[in-house]
Amino acid sequence: MKRGFTLIELIMIIVILGILAAVAVPKYFDLQASAKDAAEKGVVGGVRAGIYTYFAQNKAFPGTLDSATTTCDATTPCFITVLQQGGVTSDWTKSGLTYTGPAGGAYTYTPGTGEFK
Repeated sequence: MKRGFTLIELIMIIVILGILAAVAVPKYFDLQASAKDAAEKGVVGGVRAGIYTYFAQNKAFPGTLDSATTTCDATTPCFITVLQQGGVTSDWTKSGLTYTGPAGGAYTYTPGTGEFK
């Protein structure tokens, strides 16, 4: 007598694996969006803290947060004026004093008040 799996048993295993994959894949992509959002909020919190640290040291808010023009990269990082570790070098774009993060949030810096929201 030979032992093995029947065709019905193999098909049932494939169906169960397909259902598990259909449930797991959307969760994975949602996890990526949540990670980008959390990373963006972390940078924003650091920038806000850096603005007030700059104010405490210089008795004035910085005129600009960096010298980047439109995108943040290794040669022109964003937020270099207020982030001591070297600024942000990717996933952020800039238009004037408005910055857009990797999750799509837009933040505007107001030099007179130090607001970054």
